[in-house]
Amino acid sequence: MLKIGLTGNIGSGKTTVAKVFELLGIPVFYADDEAKKVMVTDTILIDALKQTFGPASYFDDGSLNRKHIAGIVFNNEAELKKLNALVHPATFRAFDNWASNIHSAPYVIKEAALLFESDSYKMCDRSLLVSAPLKNRIARVIQRDHISRTEVESREARQFTEEKKKELANDVIINDDRQLVITQVLALHQQYLALAADKESGIKSQESSK
Repeated sequence: MLKIGLTGNIGSGKTTVAKVFELLGIPVFYADDEAKKVMVTDTILIDALKQTFGPASYFDDGSLNRKHIAGIVFNNEAELKKLNALVHPATFRAFDNWASNIHSAPYVIKEAALLFESDSYKMCDRSLLVSAPLKNRIARVIQRDHISRTEVESREARQFTEEKKKELANDVIINDDRQLVITQVLALHQQYLALAADKESGIKSQESSK
């Protein structure tokens, strides 16, 4: 099955783009949401988090002590890297399991804020970047999350720059409030359908030649 990685910096509109693909019948795996789930369901990850950040990482009922972990990783780049190094592989496992149970779709999408930073784009056949001017993105996040410009810029600094992501991406959607996003999604949808068909045809050819 063809796998498309979808990403974009904060305020780019990547989730909106993902929703459009869903309207076209394409299953979407929201990695950031799944990362929260695996922290309380993946036993390998749970044990690793307790060992790394202490038993206080979880309450007696098994729920995650987010305040405890946040207190350790907040403004501590080294500890944050430790956390990501544990959570990302668990999310990868969740994606693989999810994708293996999708049988009726021509391709699937993995929406992830840290697609490139986590190297998970390497698990996908193609990567799609949603790009938008910084001023647009800052304005959107301030309006959406009701936070300061400084906080938006702080979040932005934790991700690769758009320029670096453009170098890594196979495809780009421009979401600058001037170009129609839906038109761009529809064009890419047709492209991905063709690529998915080619990949399926190649797999069948290999199987028949064995």
